[in-house]
Amino acid sequence: MSLVLLVSMASAAAASQGGVNEEASIEGTGVESVLHPSATSAGEVFEVRVWLNEESASNVSTVTWVTQVCINSGICYPPETHSMTGDGDVWEGAIVPEETVTYVNWKIEIQWEDGNSTSIPENGFGWKVWSDCWYDNGIWGGESTECQEGDSSFIPGFASPLAIASISLATLIIRRE
Repeated sequence: MSLVLLVSMASAAAASQGGVNEEASIEGTGVESVLHPSATSAGEVFEVRVWLNEESASNVSTVTWVTQVCINSGICYPPETHSMTGDGDVWEGAIVPEETVTYVNWKIEIQWEDGNSTSIPENGFGWKVWSDCWYDNGIWGGESTECQEGDSSFIPGFASPLAIASISLATLIIRRE
């Protein structure tokens, strides 16, 4: 059962193309534009600015930014919610990704004065920005090479538990014979 789960998670992770940024549609959301860097850099501030249209800006009480940082070992940390600072039409938020960042996923949540909320997108994360130095499914990429491992024994992501399980199973089989 756990092997099937590992294989399906690895397949899902491979579904998106490494190094290709993604952006959610903001049409009809009250958001006029979203400004963000084209790449994230390890240990450096990653800032997002959200501009609301004039009609929406007058009815917004808060804007939050939900981020998820994924790292070169294939692990994604749990999502974190950040209050954006702003008043009216411009809202800003910033994080500092750790040294082995592969990419940052995020979405925007708007709280309206009437108590309703809007999540952009409704499900999942709408934006993904890749690092300037990343590792994904056996491939290094990005403009920088500073994060690249010189060690060929590096086993990223979900392959590590699978490799450990395989070695343990082989050891048990050899001991029984």
